[in-house]
Amino acid sequence: MSRTRKRRMMNQINVVPYIDVTLVLLVIFMVTAPMTNPGIVELPGAGQALNQPKLPPVVVTVKKNGSIELDSQAMQRDELLVAVRATLSKSPERSVVIAADKNVKYEDVIGVMDLLKTNKVDKVGLLLKPV
Repeated sequence: MSRTRKRRMMNQINVVPYIDVTLVLLVIFMVTAPMTNPGIVELPGAGQALNQPKLPPVVVTVKKNGSIELDSQAMQRDELLVAVRATLSKSPERSVVIAADKNVKYEDVIGVMDLLKTNKVDKVGLLLKPV
């Protein structure tokens, strides 16, 4: 008597070839990774002198008590904006820098910067003491 058996379909995936390929790729990456040159980035130091523009910047000073000065003249926020715009209309290539005491609240300095930026004064920065 001959018994005939039907072959059953295999319902599992054979993952051994996938593991083999993955391990070969892993070895290739491990061998070639030290050979690649990541590139060298030369960052400027904090004390380096930058190329200074020909015209001096407009200096806005924020005092400890929150008052604002432009060229040593105390003024309110709306007066500051008018004065800065008048100065920049004469020489638009000038930038505006904000100088503040180290004890001034951060929100006061950012408030002045935001006032200038929202009113389309593009070149606004912070004045720092060189190290």
